[in-house]
Amino acid sequence: MSQTFRHPQILDIARLEGKVTVEDLVARFGVTPQTIRRDLNDLAESGQLERVHGGAVLPSGTANIVYAERSRLNRDAKEAIGRTCAAMVPQDASLFLNIGTTTEAVARHLLSHRGLMVMTNNLNVANILIGNPEANIVVAGGSFRRSDGGLVGPLTQASVESYKFDLAVIGCSAIDSDGDLLDFDAQEVGVTQTILRRARKVFLVADHSKFERTAPVRIGSLAQVDRLFTDRPLPPALSGMELDVTLAG
Repeated sequence: MSQTFRHPQILDIARLEGKVTVEDLVARFGVTPQTIRRDLNDLAESGQLERVHGGAVLPSGTANIVYAERSRLNRDAKEAIGRTCAAMVPQDASLFLNIGTTTEAVARHLLSHRGLMVMTNNLNVANILIGNPEANIVVAGGSFRRSDGGLVGPLTQASVESYKFDLAVIGCSAIDSDGDLLDFDAQEVGVTQTILRRARKVFLVADHSKFERTAPVRIGSLAQVDRLFTDRPLPPALSGMELDVTLAG
């Protein structure tokens, strides 16, 4: 198979899984490691991938991956995280679920919870929770973001300020090596910062790809999170943090 055929397939794998490794691509394509490294270097030079040790990731930048691709990215890991997180959400609780495909996975596993009051700025979450007749759903107002069904901006922040939640379940676009939580949209970040202030307890849901990405706007820090739900052990730079981590699997 020539590189003309490998390159699009490598990009498809990267979009679905968040990254590619030399070892995995060698096994998939039946070529040498040197050949795969040349492919990855070519894709990095053209700006389509970013080289990291042992492979490559989707390029960092100031724009997020489109919603359809985010929905497919690490889908099994997100479902496992959603199931594990939902199991620790108490019955008869008030909670906030923010924008993100992993928080949507949490919502799918809350359909049998009793007595929930759920506020969200994610219309996808609201539509999922319609399937739970026990859930009282409150949708925050704000500017509608067509790209992913999110509601953001000052009106959303004002809506959130009117409440105090037992629990907030939040996602983010990236987690930096110093523990900073990052996102792409400053208006969304403002809402998430308000959520953090208005919640008694905060759960962060993030699959392993979030530790391999970057984004330009700071939400806050892992120090503001009571429990992190993820699918793999933390990177070495973060492993020494005092943080409750639950691995889904």
